[in-house]
Amino acid sequence: MATVGFLHTAHAHVRTFRDLLGERDDTVADRHLVDAGLLAAARERGLEAVRGAIGDRLRRLAGEGADVVVCTCSTIGPTAKAVGAEMGLRVVRVDRPMAEAAVLAGRRIAVVASLDEAASTLMPLLHECADSTGRDVEFVEVRCTDTWSAFEAGDLLTYTTGVADAVRRAVLPLDPPVDVVVLAQASMVDAAPLLRDLSVPVLTSPRLAVEAAVELVQPVR
Repeated sequence: MATVGFLHTAHAHVRTFRDLLGERDDTVADRHLVDAGLLAAARERGLEAVRGAIGDRLRRLAGEGADVVVCTCSTIGPTAKAVGAEMGLRVVRVDRPMAEAAVLAGRRIAVVASLDEAASTLMPLLHECADSTGRDVEFVEVRCTDTWSAFEAGDLLTYTTGVADAVRRAVLPLDPPVDVVVLAQASMVDAAPLLRDLSVPVLTSPRLAVEAAVELVQPVR
């Protein structure tokens, strides 16, 4: 059986990604490893300080049968991708499929982040995707760092409503308007339904990342 592994830095992501995988293809098995300390250490000491720990977690998932691993944390995603490549393990950055979709969705893109570290990894990826497709894009950065403490405390309702409120305050007054809104982190997925009143697409990363992972494991079956 094909297996997708998931490396998380928050327990809240396990159900989200398990449900999405089941919806996409219930014949694919899933394995989940949660280590909140990876994100905390990366924010405090830098990504190089957690490179070895990331490699250890990836090896554990591979040892449990993972054919592909989705790193669901935007902050450590680039390092997980690089370490996986050194190991010969395919790692999907949770934000890459979303970034690829975003640059195709319109020229003016709002990028919403509740962690500065997540924005600092996503923005280069968006530029890379735009360059690779020859798209001329413009980014409007929206930071809502004051909401992150609610997510850390497990208060997801306060977090998601705070993110949605921040998007409205930043995006609605813009002239010219944006063509698409990108919610940078997987933690923001539940804010998207709260933004249905916006007249533009709101992209989140989890579903697109799961779809990309399933495509990669299909030859295994």
